[in-house]
Amino acid sequence: MRGTVTVLGSATSMGVPTIGCDCAVCHSNDPHDRRTRPSVMIEWDEHRILIDCGPDFREQAVREHIKRLDAVLFTHGHADHILGLDDLRPLTYPALTGGLRIPLYARPDTAQILQSIFKYIFDDNYKYGGLAKVEVREFTAPFELLGVKVKPVPVMHGDSEIVGYRIGRFAYLTDFSTVPDSSIEMLQGVDVLFLDALRHEPHPTHSTVANSLKIAARIGATQTYFTHISHHLPHEATNKTLPSGVRLAYDGLRIEIDLES
Repeated sequence: MRGTVTVLGSATSMGVPTIGCDCAVCHSNDPHDRRTRPSVMIEWDEHRILIDCGPDFREQAVREHIKRLDAVLFTHGHADHILGLDDLRPLTYPALTGGLRIPLYARPDTAQILQSIFKYIFDDNYKYGGLAKVEVREFTAPFELLGVKVKPVPVMHGDSEIVGYRIGRFAYLTDFSTVPDSSIEMLQGVDVLFLDALRHEPHPTHSTVANSLKIAARIGATQTYFTHISHHLPHEATNKTLPSGVRLAYDGLRIEIDLES
């Protein structure tokens, strides 16, 4: 089964351009250097899902002409990955969903964050209406979604364990500083791989370019894309330094993927 992944956003939590910054990347004329907060959309048959839904989701959805949605998978509960939840509202109108709620898949700790920050959305007695019609579905193991198997892949985001996802021969790992050996093993056989690569300088909760190159080599995907990119990495100049089969992702990038292992 073939599908398509679209990069909705490829930036770090502050986005690029970064507010108040005068660096060359923030003032670049290269559209690849304009990065919104990290998220991808996966499409196959008549299905469409997201991995994460950040504060730039409205802009991303308008740009990509998103008119319907089947589900959202969350990696963790940080602001740059969840704050677009309220902007799902127009995609949850009954005319688009048949009256069903859009499922939000999350580990229990992330589910608790969603239900706390967006408490009003999950309050069936909220008197003002106009809420996103969604429901949380917690998971602790691989699960099936619309005919494909979704495998959560644990990674370390500083001291916190969060998840990336493997679907068929595609994997998306964002916001990590280290990837455990057991997860490297889970990723063998992936063709298209996305990895966090914030910048060259070390960071306590994110991977560097050098570290992600080592991880990419261990996994051996045909094509690896770096995401969650800061304004320290100019698109074209950085790509010239990367080996064959590794490139920076960019907003709007579309790639065909194999959804069957």
